[in-house]
Amino acid sequence: MLPWRRLLRPLAVLSLAAALVVPTGAAHAASAPSSGWNNWSCKPSADHPRPVVLVHGTLGNSVDNWLGFAPYLVHRGYCVYSLDYGQLPGVPLFHGLGPIDKSAGQLDVFVDKVLASTGAAKTDIVGHSQGGMMPNYYLKFLGGAPKVNALIGFAPDNHGTTLSGLTQLLPYFPGAEDLISASTPGLADQIAGSAFVTKLNAGGDTVPGVKYTVIATRYDEVVTPYRSAFLSGSNVHNVVLQDLCALDISEHVTIALTDRIAWHEALNALDPAHAERTTCASVFS
Repeated sequence: MLPWRRLLRPLAVLSLAAALVVPTGAAHAASAPSSGWNNWSCKPSADHPRPVVLVHGTLGNSVDNWLGFAPYLVHRGYCVYSLDYGQLPGVPLFHGLGPIDKSAGQLDVFVDKVLASTGAAKTDIVGHSQGGMMPNYYLKFLGGAPKVNALIGFAPDNHGTTLSGLTQLLPYFPGAEDLISASTPGLADQIAGSAFVTKLNAGGDTVPGVKYTVIATRYDEVVTPYRSAFLSGSNVHNVVLQDLCALDISEHVTIALTDRIAWHEALNALDPAHAERTTCASVFS
């Protein structure tokens, strides 16, 4: 193998990882206050009878990914919980890199813990990126559907991603895909056409009894094409953020971290009986 090709193999891995980084100030994750979420004494109210489980994205964690949205929900009276999943040995703070089927097993355990603590019969799940897709494995293959009322995804990669075409270059770098699969299987599982994505969507995108909401952005540079986020099914609501507010330029990261318009649409999915139309003005709600 030519020397430059040996150099490009690890470069391909690093490029894929960099494309999925969630720059949320991970250095503060261990010490950041939870602002009222992950409060295990919280009991759901009659107005909000289901606890909300937040599922971070690739290279995110249970705190940094939700420093904005979790307090937004707590302030509105929800019991809110978030978990870390997909940890790799020796890699602190940056999670979601382990095999996604194993991560779904971690979500299974966490949901049971939340339901036992709150006494609720069901939970609602809100996830970002991988965190909006991985729970569907839990629903379809791990018996999660009877425990979940709704799954809401901010820019989920439900049908995998090409990472703006980057994954299509892998065949030109022999061994790169094997290296990614071995070192960061959670990344490999998200590549469009992977064995994991194929299994996840075989037999239909959804399961009966669960309501699905997908909030995508046209400016998504990580989940590409952005419409690969969408699900098919009678129990699905797919929406493009810019159809709610044409002025919204949020991309893959900010749609979950800071975008109150996207948050408002997620709030509507959590409480459809009191839903209010989402517009540009929802940033002030």
